[in-house]
Amino acid sequence: MTKERLFQGEITDNLVVEREGHTGWITFNDPAKHNAVSFDMWAGLPKALQAFEDDINIRSVVLTGAGDKAFVSGANISQFDKLRTGVSAVEEYEVVAERAQLAIQDFSKPLIARIDGYCIGGGMNIALCCDIRLASDASIFAIPAARLGLGYRFTAIQNLVRATGMANALDIFITASKYNAQEAKEKGLINEVTTRAGLDALLDTYLNKINANAPLTVAAGKKMIRSLSDRFSTIDREEMKALVLQCFESDDYKEGKLAFAEKRQPQFKGR
Repeated sequence: MTKERLFQGEITDNLVVEREGHTGWITFNDPAKHNAVSFDMWAGLPKALQAFEDDINIRSVVLTGAGDKAFVSGANISQFDKLRTGVSAVEEYEVVAERAQLAIQDFSKPLIARIDGYCIGGGMNIALCCDIRLASDASIFAIPAARLGLGYRFTAIQNLVRATGMANALDIFITASKYNAQEAKEKGLINEVTTRAGLDALLDTYLNKINANAPLTVAAGKKMIRSLSDRFSTIDREEMKALVLQCFESDDYKEGKLAFAEKRQPQFKGR
């Protein structure tokens, strides 16, 4: 079956949106930068997902990365000086990025992350927004926010806790460790691991099962299961947002960016 390209010329070419039978495909398409997510890619995601939401023939959506090096290696660091420095710039970036994250998270149809290569930081969060995460044994996983000094938004932490449980979430986040695919599966970050050669066959097995099921039943069950894991009624969301902005305004964040650019270990001072 041939894939039909959608939104060409309407959104960035770094986000490829396609339709194939009952499945929609969204490919993060910047392999030269290991598919790091740019501002324009974040902005295009809700539009793509809404089109698949409205298409009654679409029963599942796959998120994947172009090439064989990465799913998504995180946010596009090269844009940080312009888009994630200063309160107003950070807030604008966070609004667009969180809108995209919530579009994935609130999507009513089954979402599968097809992971082959690096799945880091914001890429890990994108994958955690999905319902099922399938990975090749060549994949690497990490949430390195603590090594960069940047703020990691509350909803992303919520996704991490939902998938891995509190103990694993703390381990993953505060150590900023890297994990191979089998270790990631043991931590709850992904559902299945297979060889690189077997990844598409595993994906097809899942898609065939999902696409054969009753869409309304699947959507209702997904919504109820998600609702059971989202009971945060006593959490002050504004406080969580302020904590994230505090990180982006810190000297440590400036040091984290500089150390990353200079390929050295950052020297954080907690201010």
